[in-house]
This record gives sequence, structure tokens and C-alpha cells, in this order.
Amino acid sequence: MSLLELENVHSYYGNIHALKGLSIHVDEAEIVSLIGGNGAGKSTTLQTISGLLKPVSGSIRFLGNENTGVAPQEIVARGVIHVPEGRRIFSSLTVEENLEMGAFTCRDPKLMKSNIDRVFALFPRLEERRKQVAGTLSGGEQQMLATGRALMANPRLMLLDEPSMGLAPVLVDSIFDTIKQLHAGGTTILLVEQNARMALMVAVRGYVLQTGVVFLSDTAENLRRNEMVRKAYMGET
Repeated sequence: MSLLELENVHSYYGNIHALKGLSIHVDEAEIVSLIGGNGAGKSTTLQTISGLLKPVSGSIRFLGNENTGVAPQEIVARGVIHVPEGRRIFSSLTVEENLEMGAFTCRDPKLMKSNIDRVFALFPRLEERRKQVAGTLSGGEQQMLATGRALMANPRLMLLDEPSMGLAPVLVDSIFDTIKQLHAGGTTILLVEQNARMALMVAVRGYVLQTGVVFLSDTAENLRRNEMVRKAYMGET
């Protein structure tokens, strides 16, 4: 049984039929990447999984249980945590307060402290800025904070949407190093990323989406070698 299974999912983003019978799966301890052009349905897929968009048909199962139509907060409580595109931090709160907001499902103060310590061990720069207002952080630091906030909920599955967007190249390398560390620590990750080369370097498997359907699926290694993928998504000629 897969950790996450989407079967024949149809979703709309406004009036746009964004997902047209999407079927994918993510197994325990995998990193799976979704790649594709703008409008392919990548972010819509994550929003549908996390309950921010309700599919009009199809099935979403997590740990064998039906998640279709379940409220977003319940999906979080079940262990699916979404780090959205554009960070979406609470800019007027401090770094520490943002992390505490990520632990809203936790009722154990000792566990919350342990999770904060874990985040600060992963991102020492956040510990240095724990009392700083989050809106004054750099883009890279805000991405660290968004990821750390997600970790506060002890995710079984993390949905990462464009974590490298808008970051300098040196910070992109750091973000992908973090993704590898999270995976090594046991976190299963479904990754949406425009940087297809980097996404497929860290992934186990990948799906290529085109206009809301799976156009191609394979191991990440095979996708990296695929001539069409190299030309269309890696900028090679």
C-alpha cells in the first residue's frame, strides 16, 4: 500500500479544469518530484491533496484512508503538511511565533520544545533570529522558516511547492541540501519544482505533468536521461 494515492482526480482552479483524471502515488520514504510547464497542474495537485481545493471527482487516499473532501486542518492532523509556493509565513510574527503556529495540533509542551530544537538544529540561522519579526528575513531565511514551521507538525508526508523560487543560486543549493537532510531523517516528500534538474537529482521517482494529466512517469534517473525531458524542462538543445 502506498502512503499517498491519487486515482482519476479531477480538480478546478477557478474556472480552469486543472486536473483531468490525475493518478499518482507516493510510497513511504520516497522523494517524488512533479515537473512540468506553467499551467501543467503541479501546484493544483498539492492544493488538492492538502484540501485547499476540493476535487470534483476521483479519490485521494492517505495511509489507505479516504482524504477526499476532508477539511484541511484534519488533513494536517493526519500528517500531510503543505509548504506553499511563496512561503506564506506570518510576516508580523517573530520566527519563534511562526514555529509555534506550525504546532497548533500539538498539545504537549515538551514535544513542541523538542520540535523547535529540531528546527533550530536544522536551521541554525533561524535560532539566531528567533525573536526577529519574520517579515524582515531574507527570502532564503523565509523559506527555511516555512519549512521549519511545517516540521513542527511532525509530518508523515511533506508537500513542497517551489521551494527554490526567487532564491539566489547559492541558496538553491542549500535548499536542496535541506530536502536531502529531511529525507534522510525519514520524511516522505512530494516536491513541485520548476528547476527540473535539481528536482530530479534529489528524487527517487518523478512525474511529468502536461495540462492536468500525467504525460510521463519513471525513475528520476531515467527522466534525467530522457531526451524530451532534457530539452523541454532542462533547457538543453
